[in-house]
Amino acid sequence: MKIRCPWAKEDSLLIEYHDNEWGIPVHDDNLLFEFLVLEGAQAGLSWITVLRKRQNYREAFDNFDPAKIASYNEEKIEELINNSGIIRNRRKIISTVTNAKAVLKIQEEFDSFDTYIWQFVGGKQVQNNWKTPADVPSFTIESQKMSLDLKKRGFKFVGPTICYAFMQAVGMVNDHIVDCFRYKKIKNEIKRNF
Repeated sequence: MKIRCPWAKEDSLLIEYHDNEWGIPVHDDNLLFEFLVLEGAQAGLSWITVLRKRQNYREAFDNFDPAKIASYNEEKIEELINNSGIIRNRRKIISTVTNAKAVLKIQEEFDSFDTYIWQFVGGKQVQNNWKTPADVPSFTIESQKMSLDLKKRGFKFVGPTICYAFMQAVGMVNDHIVDCFRYKKIKNEIKRNF
């Protein structure tokens, strides 16, 4: 019997996500942007709600291509607000367009969103050693710094807690509890690559 993080036991979609994505380092700009959008969309909701709508988001938002999303006009935003397959919150939808424009500026300045975003952890995954879910913080100094810098650059829905959830999702931190079977696998994979 595999031991998993307690949040990934009730739902097969959560288990799949936990076992195959959460905490694995992501370096693809579009996938990083996808996670930033989805974490922002989650604000005030549960992650499973967002996860169930993830494919709809990919279809509605052009597979999270920042260049395409940055060109969305009011007509496209209204179409998205009427799309029952995504979370129909006007502010969150508009923030996705705003954030896409900000990502494009970052790509111009840093060559990639990946280079920019990973600087907040020195370019490599932080290995945490949490024994229980209660040990895991909701934000850190790094997520606070990321949040402040993103906000300065015009991003919306990027508070420190959202930024930390993003960091967990894209593997900037290994926040699987130490008893979880994924903890050692991810830690060992990181060691092999450095």
